[in-house]
Amino acid sequence: MQNWLYLSLAIVFEIVGTTANKLSDGMTRKGPTAVVAVCYVACFFLFSRAVRTIELGTAYAVWSGVGMAALAVIGVAAFGDTMTPRKLVSMALIIAGVVGLNLGGTGKH
Repeated sequence: MQNWLYLSLAIVFEIVGTTANKLSDGMTRKGPTAVVAVCYVACFFLFSRAVRTIELGTAYAVWSGVGMAALAVIGVAAFGDTMTPRKLVSMALIIAGVVGLNLGGTGKH
């Protein structure tokens, strides 16, 4: 259970770091650039802890899927990114894949 907490925190740091990357204006603004560096180091450290017991494919799918969905929402809300029906369907398919991986079990007998 603790490894899922590590994965959840890794996702939060990845979302914050990626948002700061957008705010860094091509890494030209010191504050957001520092946030990017700290968040990505924390993200990958926590991800490495999570995959000690969570299967790598599942952990990566959850990490990237949740991050993608959250950042799509942040992009629309904070940066005026567009959201089309095709993008929504595509995100839903990615999320369905993540759920499928989690429901698929470990394959160990």
